[in-house]
Amino acid sequence: MHNFTPEDLLQYLYNETSPAQTAAIKAALENDWSLREKFEEITSAKNQLKTLKMSPSQQTIDNILNYAEKAVSELSASV
Repeated sequence: MHNFTPEDLLQYLYNETSPAQTAAIKAALENDWSLREKFEEITSAKNQLKTLKMSPSQQTIDNILNYAEKAVSELSASV
């Protein structure tokens, strides 16, 4: 019996596991209610993230652009 981590389940959820690992996790999910419960929690969290409407504030965008501009200026000055 395997001890799958939340990271393993997350990779399985996003189809990032090898065929052998996919088969092992799938079999474990069919037989281990505790693992299945953890997987359902991860799946639920993924679905909730899809519903969030997130975008950075204008201040955040300005800060990133200012930082990039400063970095380019410093790089140009050193050349």
